[in-house]
Amino acid sequence: MKKTTFTLLSLLLFSAILAQETKKDSLQPIQMQEVIVIGNKAQLASKQFKILTSIDDYLQKSTKIDMIKRGAYAWEPLINSMPTERTLITIDGMRIFGACTDKMDPITSYVEVSNLSEATISSGQEGACYGSTIGGSIDLKRTRTNFKTQKWNTNFTTGFETNNQQKIMGSAINYVDSLVYVDVDFMYRDAENYKAGNNKEVLFSQFKKRNFSATSGFKLGKNKLVEGSLIYDKATDVGYPALPMDVSIAEAIIASLKYEYAPLKSIITHWETKAYFNTIMHKMDDTKRPFVPVHMDMPGWSKTYGYYSKITAIKGNHHFLVNLNSFYNKSLAEMTMYPEDPNEKLMFMLTWPDVSTFYNGAFIEDQYSLNCHSFLKFTAALGSHTNKIESEFGLNSLQIFYTNMKAQKNRFLKSISSNYNYAKHSVSYGFGAAYGERAPSVTEAYGFYLFNSFENYDNIGNPDLKNEKSIEGNAYLGFKREKVNLKIAASYFHIADYIVGKPDLSLVPMTIGATGVKIYTSLEYATIINVSFTSEYQFSKLLKWNIQCVYSQGKDHENVNLPFISPLRYATSLLYTKEKLSAEIIFQGNAKQTHFSSIYGEDETPDYAIINMNLGYKFNLNKSKVHTKCGVENILDTYYSTYSDWNNFPRPGRSFFVNLSIGF
Repeated sequence: MKKTTFTLLSLLLFSAILAQETKKDSLQPIQMQEVIVIGNKAQLASKQFKILTSIDDYLQKSTKIDMIKRGAYAWEPLINSMPTERTLITIDGMRIFGACTDKMDPITSYVEVSNLSEATISSGQEGACYGSTIGGSIDLKRTRTNFKTQKWNTNFTTGFETNNQQKIMGSAINYVDSLVYVDVDFMYRDAENYKAGNNKEVLFSQFKKRNFSATSGFKLGKNKLVEGSLIYDKATDVGYPALPMDVSIAEAIIASLKYEYAPLKSIITHWETKAYFNTIMHKMDDTKRPFVPVHMDMPGWSKTYGYYSKITAIKGNHHFLVNLNSFYNKSLAEMTMYPEDPNEKLMFMLTWPDVSTFYNGAFIEDQYSLNCHSFLKFTAALGSHTNKIESEFGLNSLQIFYTNMKAQKNRFLKSISSNYNYAKHSVSYGFGAAYGERAPSVTEAYGFYLFNSFENYDNIGNPDLKNEKSIEGNAYLGFKREKVNLKIAASYFHIADYIVGKPDLSLVPMTIGATGVKIYTSLEYATIINVSFTSEYQFSKLLKWNIQCVYSQGKDHENVNLPFISPLRYATSLLYTKEKLSAEIIFQGNAKQTHFSSIYGEDETPDYAIINMNLGYKFNLNKSKVHTKCGVENILDTYYSTYSDWNNFPRPGRSFFVNLSIGF
């Protein structure tokens, strides 16, 4: 009854907005500091250091994003110095949840840069369009061809990297006419163990990956279309040198059906409704590791059904966006331990006790133009969030620690934000404030003896955790002239009931060699500050200089450092382009990490700096367009590790690469 009432109220509110009469649109497009569109596919290859780089490399060029690395494959994105529990990652607006209790399968691992159109990064509550978040969101948007005259496009890509002997092969076929478009893409990667600086091999860092993506649309009328899409991704023999286990297989199927409608002569400009389904299967494996005291199998499964219905409308000086969204997810993970003595019994646990999550939400945005130079932007979101343990065995296991806990837990989540933005002549600036909430993750609320090798503790969830509550502030100042573009931005988050694991000395660890057991609890509050500076100087039409600096700080209510908070990081590059030729040199690094948190397993990491170079050339061969790039990363073969490298495992040393793309 509560869920039905919530949905009806959302629909009534939207109906009230649409009931107003239409006036001429006076809004001017002004890019907000919190939303970063990295690029579109037409510009993608020329903007990347490598044509066939990974999504991870691509995303971390943003000042808002850094990565936690547990191996050479599938890094975990941090947004505003916050891990995935506090952020939201979608693919074309679809909610997807990993099936690995150790975060070996972030959502970003299911998209390849070859089928990526753009990545929209939203900071804080600007990212609450598809659900609750604290740190922000990433929406990965795949390639979609627009209707036009009949045309075929075919593209073949291949690449090789010397350090880990990575072989890359891919192909794409696009067809479009006035009624139909079809986009199909395939990518294959095969890598051996890589070598850190000074030719030191990093064992268990190999991986194999196949990714297939297909999207097809059909025009039903002048202003209507239906679109279906499919992603199939399969990774095998994936090593994680920073973890005690590897992955034998990670497999994902992601499908959707979308209907778009653009009403004519209406204040509604666009209406998009999508239904989707995805299933993830993930198996951790330690059979290839030497000296394993007890062999374990740790498979996990995640299934999600969902929809969203998003409408944009214009009335006078207002731009409205309303999104009604819902999803149902089931997460199940288990562990079986096989003792060396065959006469001993197997030990079995549900580490995620078949937890279902049902979410219904509504997001409303109003962008109001004050004049041709400035606008105000308001957003609000409401969501109902229900967790239920479907397994009686899993419920009984957790009731050992929480005698009176019930199988079902209902929560109500709220979000609101307001921003002012101004741009005139060479100067732009803006500032805003927001409030948001998020529910505990499945691991935080219901995890059962999950081993964290970074902290060396087993972790047990807590279903009685409160919602995290964040108050945030943000501001930016920009200056742009013909040759120079400068920008400084800052954000501040005060997060009440901040969720972390705390040691419980009364409990005995399950994992051999673990220091102890932590139970998730809520701190009074924590604060996170992020400051970034970017500059671009165009010496001439041929030569461009870029600089990026980011500094972050995170503390809890007792002034203890939070984990995975970046020290000063920086990057500067010189890019030379002349007709078909391009060349780039990049210098990047981190300062020493002195504000580490030993209570969370961190230690001091030294500063580092590396140099990368590339050379690219485009030319026509008969009717084909050829683009090639070659280069070298970590030219000086520096041996280094950063604050975000799990258990201090080292990054790759010197590596030469060559990428080739041929389009017909």
